[in-house]
Amino acid sequence: MEKTYTPHAIEQRWYQTWEQQGYFAPSGQGESFCIAIPPPNVTGSLHMGHGFNNTVMDTLVRYRRMQGRNTLWQVGTDHAGIATQMVVERQLAAQNVTRHDLGRDKFLEKVWEWKAESGGTITRQLRRLGSSVDWTRERFTMDEGLSRAVQEAFVRLYDDGLIYRGKRLVNWDPKLHTAISDLEVLNEEEKGSMWHFRYPLADGSGHLVVATTRPETMLGDTAVAVHPEDERYQHLIGKTIKLPITGREIPIVGDDYVDPEFGTGCVKITPAHDFNDYEVGKRHNLPLINVLDKDARILAEFTVLTFEGYAGAHGEKAPAAYAGLERFEARKQIVAELDAQGLLEKIDPHTLKVPRGDRSGVIIEPWLTDQWYVNAKELAKPAIAAVEDGRIRFVPQQYENLYFSWMRDIQDWCISRQLWWGHRIPAWYDTRGHVYVGRNEAEVRAKHRLDANEILRQDDDVLDTWFSSALWTFSTLGWPDQTPELKTFHPTDVLVTGFDIIFFWVARMVMMTMHFMKHEDGSPQVPFKTVYVHGLVRDSEGQKMSKSKGNVLDPLDIIDGIALDELVAKRTAGLMQPQMAEKIEKRTRKEFPDGIAAYGCDALRFTFASLASTGRDIKFDMGRVEGYRNFCNKLWNAARYVLMNTEGQDTGLAGECVYSLPDRWIRSRLQQAIAATQEALDGYRFDLAAQAIYEFTWNEYCDWYLEAAKVSLQSDDAAQQRGTRQTLVQVLETLLRLAHPIMPYITEEIWQRVAPLAGKSGATLMLQPYPVVEAHWQDAAGESEMAWAMEFILGLRRIRGEMDIAPSKALPVLLQGGAAEDAARLERNAILIEKLGRTGSVRWLDESETAPESAIALVGDLKLLIPMAGLIDKDAELARLDKEIQKLQKELPRLEGKLENPAFVDKAPADVVAKEREKLADLRSHLASLEAQVLKIRAL
Repeated sequence: MEKTYTPHAIEQRWYQTWEQQGYFAPSGQGESFCIAIPPPNVTGSLHMGHGFNNTVMDTLVRYRRMQGRNTLWQVGTDHAGIATQMVVERQLAAQNVTRHDLGRDKFLEKVWEWKAESGGTITRQLRRLGSSVDWTRERFTMDEGLSRAVQEAFVRLYDDGLIYRGKRLVNWDPKLHTAISDLEVLNEEEKGSMWHFRYPLADGSGHLVVATTRPETMLGDTAVAVHPEDERYQHLIGKTIKLPITGREIPIVGDDYVDPEFGTGCVKITPAHDFNDYEVGKRHNLPLINVLDKDARILAEFTVLTFEGYAGAHGEKAPAAYAGLERFEARKQIVAELDAQGLLEKIDPHTLKVPRGDRSGVIIEPWLTDQWYVNAKELAKPAIAAVEDGRIRFVPQQYENLYFSWMRDIQDWCISRQLWWGHRIPAWYDTRGHVYVGRNEAEVRAKHRLDANEILRQDDDVLDTWFSSALWTFSTLGWPDQTPELKTFHPTDVLVTGFDIIFFWVARMVMMTMHFMKHEDGSPQVPFKTVYVHGLVRDSEGQKMSKSKGNVLDPLDIIDGIALDELVAKRTAGLMQPQMAEKIEKRTRKEFPDGIAAYGCDALRFTFASLASTGRDIKFDMGRVEGYRNFCNKLWNAARYVLMNTEGQDTGLAGECVYSLPDRWIRSRLQQAIAATQEALDGYRFDLAAQAIYEFTWNEYCDWYLEAAKVSLQSDDAAQQRGTRQTLVQVLETLLRLAHPIMPYITEEIWQRVAPLAGKSGATLMLQPYPVVEAHWQDAAGESEMAWAMEFILGLRRIRGEMDIAPSKALPVLLQGGAAEDAARLERNAILIEKLGRTGSVRWLDESETAPESAIALVGDLKLLIPMAGLIDKDAELARLDKEIQKLQKELPRLEGKLENPAFVDKAPADVVAKEREKLADLRSHLASLEAQVLKIRAL
């Protein structure tokens, strides 16, 4: 093995080997296990959320694969309707070309060209994370098979009466000219105004004052609402007001929606331009007056509709001065006109949440338009029952409540989008406006007996991207055909996802799957049995990562490194916080001579796993990555030590073996580590699995056992040497299998060297069996005795450290108290204690003997006394301690003053104050310890 662990030298080589040899494909044997990857956008690139999400999935997949399950990790990407179309439109705009210049077919050719050239970025990056997905089965939501599945689902839902076309309010993007989902709307607080207008009563007896943040929609008001129990206005309910500017009479209605404490307690109701007003309008059967066109400009003629099937549409001309005005220009003119008429009472500053399209950045308009809808209430019923009765469980369980709250109040799902890139809706219209749904035009004509002379036009809209994503678990396995893969791997086992898309994706997958997928007895299948929900990856201060904050980390920069010049460029551009950049730069200059701070994939994956506490957001700290890079180094160096002591040696696979106490102890501790890791992975506690692996590897195998093994290796007993060599390689080989799901690369590289020595064969670690507890190696008595010996040695080391005694000096040890078992244990482990504790003479004090001035350590009831005479230079040690005490005494007032300063305590972040308090407590504790040490030495 190379002396230095260099991740980039092994990682890509091993990934290529695994993929080329087909190791990621299902084995065809054992119980099935399947995870469908949440399909990343084809336009996307890897971010920290992907890194975390894929680490969790790959850990589960590698774990189950090693357990002998017939494992499939189904991979694929999403066509990302709006995002992809915008990318290509921007490219065309740079050439002064629009999609309309090209026409639909030519434009789609351009999109496919772009997808072929640039669409694989995210999949290349997924490979770099070590994701062991079956690339031979890679799918794309717009490929032929999935497109057929989408078409089939639409037609069947329509035939089942669960898809319909209707005119309703949607989130309308006036720039992109399409409806968008709630997930694509960003609601952020902005400073605005609240206008108070006087609406005159039609009988001339006075006026009502209404408060609004949207004066431009008043042209479409169809009522003023007050709370039915508001004594100020109860007597006016049923009367009418004359709407300013238009002169239209509209009623005053009573509705519980109105908050009497907000504004004036009078609310203008515009059902065609506000989601809440729409519901009020429905309750009171008010007309809907649409005053805006698709560009959010005032229509020359308003569209007036009713809620009763939207029948009886008629027009109303807009006031001449407003026709064609952009909405915010119309706002200015309306405010000015009402002011001129004496109807503007006042304007208050007001902070409100403004909905903006996440792609376009423009303010979204609730707009009344014809769209296609899915009857979600009907589909939600079995989907709710599946979680209630445990067929689907959420980890952590509290997310069931979020799921239920959405599903029990679900609204019909708008599935049409006014885009060109996506699955075109399989519906055709004749010249009379009749709609026909079918898999293709030929099927439509045959089904409805339409002859060739009947002109049909296909719907121009495409389906919401979430529609195809909702079919993901079964469409990727070949549905609507009953493929062997579909029969084998569906339902899938686990879905790993963020909480933010439980409704948009998770719930819709459950609804669609249970409608289309059935067991042999006809009962509905669920898409997955478990939903593991994780939080957001945030920075070390708990802030959401964003470019504007400069706290974004690129996982590939962490894995493969970032050159110093690029680091400086990112810091200068504001893409990285100066403090974060400074930390990375300092480490780079110190430890990476080529100027690139590369931590490797395993260190990053282990960091993600260690932070994966269920249900919590992940505070990502580069210090943790550095720590786990050191952990990789520790494992690498341990392996080198083992190989140096076993390669070409007798590793005990044949012949008599004698196992020392440390051999028996480490094998027993390994069984505990296996049990803890398996329990943690089975319970989706990746943090506890990482902790069990880390503690066993670092604290037990490396720090204790490798040192203890030297004692046996240096003995004259061949059988004992053979037993220790066998233990060295067998425990290490098992440990590599235990850690492989989280740290695939370093474990594979080391395993290739260690496996033959441990009697193992095979082309790759990833297809070896996952460790199971071997009861015959569990040794409670051995663990107890080794714990006693370790406590004895630690007591000696603590005294040596406190007294600053050189490691080369052998310690004379006097023993006092204790029991017969202590004496027996000491006799059995005398050589181990001598070698690891660096002892000289060891003897028991007679009962009549007075102990000299000594440093004391306790091992249960047994006292270890180390006489100080001759071991330390009393004056030099007191001088050293005095110097250290003075240093701490200077620091103490500074920290105390800082924490007594209200300007700091009240204004600094709570975690910063807590850290300073912790620092002060540690300082005081250390100071007290040093002062106690001085008293001890002076007493000598």
